[in-house]
Amino acid sequence: MGETRIGTVGIVVDDPEVTGRINAILHEYADIIVGRLGIPYRSRGVSIIALAVDGSMDAISGMTGKIGKLQGVSVKAAISRR
Repeated sequence: MGETRIGTVGIVVDDPEVTGRINAILHEYADIIVGRLGIPYRSRGVSIIALAVDGSMDAISGMTGKIGKLQGVSVKAAISRR
């Protein structure tokens, strides 16, 4: 797999209609996901997904890029330097 990095990915879902597509993308990248926490924030009408990842920069960027293209979704990654 080459050089891998450890990081976190935060996803805020404003549109519940896209959760199926998010889950499909996460399933596609299951090999780099170490842990996942989903929080339905009902009073604000959003869902928050926190991921711990360990993978190549290409894989992490590919996953966040696909998720970020979805309407009603915000995604940010914080990656270790080593």
